[in-house]
Amino acid sequence: MTRRPPIGEANLAALIAAVIGCIGGLFALGVAPSIITGNVQFLAAYPVFNVVSFFLTGIVSWLLGGQIGPRLQRFFGEQGGLITGGIIGGLIPVAGMIGTGLYLSTH
Repeated sequence: MTRRPPIGEANLAALIAAVIGCIGGLFALGVAPSIITGNVQFLAAYPVFNVVSFFLTGIVSWLLGGQIGPRLQRFFGEQGGLITGGIIGGLIPVAGMIGTGLYLSTH
């Protein structure tokens, strides 16, 4: 039976997702311009947007990881499900921010 946690519940998956989301979100907007131009300085070119992305991806990652992790426990066991759910929940918003950076750098 799949466990359905309340939204925003604190668990290991939410914590892992928030850490991955915050750190990834801090640099996510500059990844695409850095790759396109070959200049690493674009990772920190927009500090205000990077901080907004840091908080936004952190919050969304916390919410996603806290929901995905307990649902994966049936397939990967208790710890494995939470860790896998945390990683997936943290990478989804970071990928969205990388896509946003790609869109902003090409338009």
